Amino acid sequence: MRVKMGSNDFITLFFLVAAVLIFLQLRSVLGRRTGSEKPPFDPYSPRDVAKNPGGDDSKVVTLPRRDATEDEQRYADVDALAKPATPLNAALRELVKSDPAFRPREFLNGARMAYEMIVMAFADGDRKTLKGLLSKEVFDGFDTAITDRESRGEVVKSTFVGIDKADITHAAVKDAEEQITVRIVSQLISATYDKAGALIDGDQETVAEVTDIWTFARDIHSRDPNWRLVATESEQ
Repeated sequence: MRVKMGSNDFITLFFLVAAVLIFLQLRSVLGRRTGSEKPPFDPYSPRDVAKNPGGDDSKVVTLPRRDATEDEQRYADVDALAKPATPLNAALRELVKSDPAFRPREFLNGARMAYEMIVMAFADGDRKTLKGLLSKEVFDGFDTAITDRESRGEVVKSTFVGIDKADITHAAVKDAEEQITVRIVSQLISATYDKAGALIDGDQETVAEVTDIWTFARDIHSRDPNWRLVATESEQ
């Protein structure tokens, strides 16, 4: 006796057979455990040591700690910024050793940015910005100069062109305070006008080279990583 299959019955049978074959194939590939599977990844697990691939847990391979790598990089930065076997190099290495937060290259980049911010804030009479970047003594001096300028009705117009060079010239720790002196050579356009609008100092068209020697400091025990300007000097 023959059973006549319709087209719909044939399609249903085809998909059923295909599903069974796919299931068997997946089981053959995914359903086996070889004993070499990796455990689930745990991002918080310690990774200072690795087990011996041979399976002997008593033998471990110590991996380099990130702190050691960072320290090596910090000392390498010191050697790049200060000639090895010099007092400055030794002083910077002492800072690296005593202050885990000190990053020589990052400090110098930050000093360059702070320099531009301070110069422009002083020209604009921006006391709020200055107060966050200067020590009390230096801020008082800047504030007095701005007040005198304002009392005469003078206006300063400045354009910061850029920094040609910034070098660390001195470093030390005094009474738990880190101090680093930086010699900065910059290009600046600056002009001062009286209350009538007449030019009394500088030139709005001329780019002048300015060399400043600034000292930054921070409390080595403070959680605040920011440095403040504690002394300024202009190189003649």
